This record gives sequence, C-alpha cells and structure tokens, in this order.
Amino acid sequence: MTGLRRLLAVLALVLCAACSAPGGDSAPPERSVAPGTAPATTAPPGEAGFPDARTTGPRLPLTPHATGNMSVRTNGMVIRGWDITGSLDIYANDVTIADSKITSANWWGVNLRPGYRGLRILHSTITAVPGKGPDNGGVDYAVSNMSTSSVEVGWCDISVFGNALSMGQGHIHDTYVHDLVPFRNNGGEWQHTDAVISGGSNKGQLIIRHNTLLNPVAVDRGASASLGLFADSGPVSHTVVDHNLLAGGAYCLYGGGHGATGIEVTDNVFSTRYHRNCGVYGAVTAWNATGTGNVWRGNRFSHGRPITPEPAG
Repeated sequence: MTGLRRLLAVLALVLCAACSAPGGDSAPPERSVAPGTAPATTAPPGEAGFPDARTTGPRLPLTPHATGNMSVRTNGMVIRGWDITGSLDIYANDVTIADSKITSANWWGVNLRPGYRGLRILHSTITAVPGKGPDNGGVDYAVSNMSTSSVEVGWCDISVFGNALSMGQGHIHDTYVHDLVPFRNNGGEWQHTDAVISGGSNKGQLIIRHNTLLNPVAVDRGASASLGLFADSGPVSHTVVDHNLLAGGAYCLYGGGHGATGIEVTDNVFSTRYHRNCGVYGAVTAWNATGTGNVWRGNRFSHGRPITPEPAG
C-alpha cells in the first residue's frame, strides 16, 4: 500500500468516527433498457450526453449460456449474443466479446492472461451478484488486464465489482460504470473501490475517453476513487483521460503522483452528485504539474467552475 493510500485509510477512519454521531462495433442509437440492467436516470444539469444504461450494453436478444468459469483458448474467437452465468479467462489472441451479458461469481468477469493480446469487449453488460463472490463474498474486477497488450472496452454497462476496470494499458470508451458494491475482503478490511484503476508500470498507452465513471461507495466502506492512477507497481505514464464524467471516491481522480509523466487530463466533468467537491476530500489529488508531458486543461465541476489541482504531495 502506498503512503498516499495509507493516508486515505486514516482519513476514512476519522470520517467514519465523525459520521457515527447522531445526525456493430460502432456507437449505437439509444435503446430500451435490457432486463437486469440498472434503470437510466435523468442527468443533472451539466452532466447530459455521457454514457448511461440507454446507450450501453447488448443490442441483441441473448441466449443463456451457463459456462461457469470458462477458459477461452481459441485465437480469434467471437462471443456474441451470450447471456453468460460465469466468467471468461482469456488464453488466446484477438478474442471479441460483443452484445453479451456476463454475471460472474469469480474474481473477475473477463480476464486477459499474460502474453496474450487483442481482447475487445463491446456493447456488453458485466455484473455480479453481491455476496456470491470468492473474496469473502465480494467480486473484484469486471475486466482485468494481466497482459502488456491493450484491451478495448467500449459501450459497456458495468456494475457491482469493487475495482471495476483494472488495467495499465487499454482503450476504455463510451462505457457506463456505476453501482459499485462495497465489501470486506478475505483479510477483513473494506476493499478499495474504483471505477477504473491503474497500478503504474504500464508498458503501453491507457486511453480513457467519454465514459461515465461513478463510485457511490461511502469512504468509510472503502471508496478510493472514480479514477485511480496509482504508482503501486511503478510510475504512471502514457495515459489520456479525456471528456469523462467522474463522481465519487475519497478523491474523484488520483493523478499518478510525483513520478507521473505523459498524463493528459482534458475536458472532464467532475460531478457533485455525491459530494460537493466530487470526492469526499476533493476532486483531484496527486497531480504532478511539473511532470514531462503532463497536461491539465478544460476540467470543471458539473456546475461549471474550473478545477485547478493542488500540487502532488
């Protein structure tokens, strides 16, 4: 655990004590909400036009597939129109999952193993049943990228998982992450929750563009970030965060810290729907303004006020 995250844990305990006192692989048209998908809600002023339940998820009727925890080992395999009860562990190249629904009780919904490449997950719903996962009832990753290859996640509806999209390199776009569910992990601690998390040492580029990334979890139950760029395994670099709607967490955005370089954060909306400053403690922390190639431009609260990050500390 980094020093920054240790500080977060201390702050969470302080807040908890205070609160205990009385008091087709292209953008689809809008569609009706499929069964089992969270209902769409009217966007607050300043938040319209971002992905929601109407613009994400399957576009086709689905066929049930009780796969259990399935390993995919066929290069170029296409899974389309499946309603999967189980998870997918990818040991193959150029696999596409499209217009499908995955309900997992495993550590992940979809996982790309080391040494494989070309995974695409499009127009799909990835969720889980709270209390049925292996991490003391919890589920950790909707999509996990263990490889050094990029994973594309587009037009997907993702919920429940603690660290929903976990990857150092990839292309996440037009996706709706919402309703993360807190849980105590096997160690007895509240699991950190993040809509998107990167642990640093990325070998390729991470692009996060035009997504809705919501973390409604209370900070005393593990809320970490809406988007966490953490240097847990090495410096964060080569990351684009553009035109997203962010809400919730201790801070909405963790910006990579002192060693971060090549981080572009542009034209994002920091929502006040959960907390007046987007996150419990603020909109952004750990932003390295002097890092080579780091750009902060056009970021604002949903009510319109521009955001200027404090220096990394």
